This record gives sequence, structure tokens and C-alpha cells, in this order.
Amino acid sequence: MTTDNKLEHTILIRATQQTVFRYFTDSKRFAAWWGEGSQIEPRPGGAVRIVYPGGVVASGEVIELAAPERIVFSYGYQDPAKPIGPGGSRVTITISAAPDQDGTLVHLVHDRLPDAATRDMHVPGWRYQLALFANVAANEQHAAVRDRVDAWFAAWNGGALEGVTDDVALRDAYACVSGREQLLAHIAAARVHLPMTLARAAEPRHCQGMVLCDWSASTADGTLRARGTNVFELAADGRIRAVTGFWAPG
Repeated sequence: MTTDNKLEHTILIRATQQTVFRYFTDSKRFAAWWGEGSQIEPRPGGAVRIVYPGGVVASGEVIELAAPERIVFSYGYQDPAKPIGPGGSRVTITISAAPDQDGTLVHLVHDRLPDAATRDMHVPGWRYQLALFANVAANEQHAAVRDRVDAWFAAWNGGALEGVTDDVALRDAYACVSGREQLLAHIAAARVHLPMTLARAAEPRHCQGMVLCDWSASTADGTLRARGTNVFELAADGRIRAVTGFWAPG
């Protein structure tokens, strides 16, 4: 959204509020979504330096820091040909927990811009930069996604059902269940009527809290009986909150 000489943008990051805020208090994390050499001093008056991959440098200072909810910093470019000088505009980022375990809402306001043309020039840049932010924060939060997926398949093979939310849901050609108790009952019935061993068939592919993973199902003698792909939806803390299964034809 753009109003006057101010732009606003909100994203949802599939990570906890604490994980997201760390990207404004640690220079290594800060650089992970800006560019190598970027730095931030997490205190009022602390220096902010952003080094874009193309060599453009922006700088400013922290104006306000209220962990884990809000940071305000000034922003402008070192190149005198740019429309904003060092520290010449203001960026306000508000971070709040989203409801229903969805993750963290990040609301950005970039104001004190000199004119509408400068505002509009920054709209796609912020959209891109915040997408990078969402990816790096979610990747850190869900670094153990492989273990989560393996625990899911282990539960179908007689193991404990771990790493899922209480309202976990499963949808596939043979399941439409919601909640931990329904899922446990469904797994128990499947082990009686469809006695097979499930296994992960490839590395999980993760993007912003959504995971794709191929699987296979075999009988006790090792005969392949079925295969398919699961889509896992992760809660902000990394637990599995929903699974949609696609069985391969044939």
C-alpha cells in the first residue's frame, strides 16, 4: 500500500516472533537477508549499514528498539546521485505474533520520502527484500524439518506421534481427520487394514513453512505397494499442523 510519500507492506513469516526479531539484533543474520557486509548495532543511536549485492550501500542509525516487537531506523544512500541521502528517510518495522500458530506478522512503513516517485521506486525493492527475509528466517526456524518429517513416517510404522500440533489435520484419498486423537485412531486402523512400512523417499523441500516430501510404502517382504507426495504445513514453532497426501497413480 502507498499513501502520500509513505509506503507500507505486511508479510507473514512462518517463524516465531523471537526468531524473526533476532534478524535485527545480530549482524550475521541481518546480512543474511541484505547482503554480505551489512551490519546493525542493536541500540538507539547504533549504526545501520546495508550493502546490497550489486554494491549499492545504504546507511542510517537505529532510532528505536523495543524487543521483540519494534525497530525504527533511518535509511539513505551513500551515493549522492540517489534521491535519499544517508539517514534521510525512516523505516519502522513492527513484529507481532500471528493468531492460530501461523507465524509472525511483519509490518513495514517507509516514510519521510522526498516524493511519490521515490516512494514508488522503493515498492518492488521492499517486496523483494522482505521475501528474502521471510525465507531466511523460516529456514532457520525449520532447520530440523527433516527430523519432523521422519518422525511423521515413524509414527505410521508404530512409533510415537511426535512433533505435531494438537489440532493437526490429515487429508488424502483415504483420510479426512482433524485433531491428534482422530489421527492416532486413523493410524491404528491403517496399521490393521493396510499393514505397510512408510518411508521418506527423498529429501524434504522446504519453503516458508510448507514442505514437500516424496514417500513410499512397502509390505513386509519389501514389495513396493504405493508411493506419493505429502505436503506438510508447519506451525511457527516447527511442529506439523496439517498434512495433505497425494498418492501417485498406478
